[in-house]
Amino acid sequence: MHRLNDLRTMTGNDPISGKKVFVAGHNGMVGSAIMRKLEPEDCDVVTASHDELDLTCQSEVSAWFASQQPDTVFLAAARVGGIFANNTYPVDFLLQNLQIQTNIIQSAFESGAGKLVFLGSSCIYPKFATQPIKESALLTDALEPTNEWYAIAKITGIKLCQAYQRQHGADFISAMPCNLYGINDNFDLESSHVVPALMRKAHEAKLNNTKLTVWGTGSPRREFLFADDAADGVVYLARNYTGYEHVNVGSGKDFQIREIVDLICTTVGFEGEIEYDTSRPDGTPRKLMDNGKIREIGWAPSVDFETGLKTMYAWYQDHG
Repeated sequence: MHRLNDLRTMTGNDPISGKKVFVAGHNGMVGSAIMRKLEPEDCDVVTASHDELDLTCQSEVSAWFASQQPDTVFLAAARVGGIFANNTYPVDFLLQNLQIQTNIIQSAFESGAGKLVFLGSSCIYPKFATQPIKESALLTDALEPTNEWYAIAKITGIKLCQAYQRQHGADFISAMPCNLYGINDNFDLESSHVVPALMRKAHEAKLNNTKLTVWGTGSPRREFLFADDAADGVVYLARNYTGYEHVNVGSGKDFQIREIVDLICTTVGFEGEIEYDTSRPDGTPRKLMDNGKIREIGWAPSVDFETGLKTMYAWYQDHG
């Protein structure tokens, strides 16, 4: 039973300092970046590994929240992956993400959490949305079919946070990062996103003296944000935003895939042949989010793409 009268509302108060903060998905790329961001803060950060807590199990999540009663929740846990994974495992991407989100958001409210930040994805927007994509583009046209399962789950998460705001006055907000990359990224070629996949392929091509094969034509344009920048933006929103509408968290700059390939090859030191496999899908032709809203709130990214790639590659060499 939720403690509505005891809801620890953070409006006008710092939801971090002196608070118990739960980072769901702390082992993932963005979750671990949020953990690094919270390290110097005066807060009690709590986490739960998959062995300790199955986020897809409603009874387990409800009991955990009732026991821990965090003040603030960063919902960064998700089943994630690239085009291949979305196409191959649509049930997993839709069902598991719906379960994770619903269980955490509902349990956070029922246990009296005063602030929740739900992390979505830029794939929530229509495939042919006007660029750069404003928050208002949500649900205005058809999604990109190759990742619609994940997108629909994320849209549902946004709407559930909005529903709790509207019906119960809960300070549950949503942040939509663009394509992220960085420390602790996923380099599994079957489930990774474009930057880690290209970085691993370029690294292995350099070591094996083979050509680098890139999926698609190389013509689509993509926006990228370093994961630690995203974490900084998300924590900033937790402290400075209580609005109903979700907020884009992006760099405001996009690159053609061919440019990204060149930057990664320079970072890795690969100088061999590059082949574009045009039989593979390109996905959305362009995806650049409008970051005007978060800039108005007072936040801007600080890590440029080249610097982020160098940091990421150094980490990959040590951990890959």
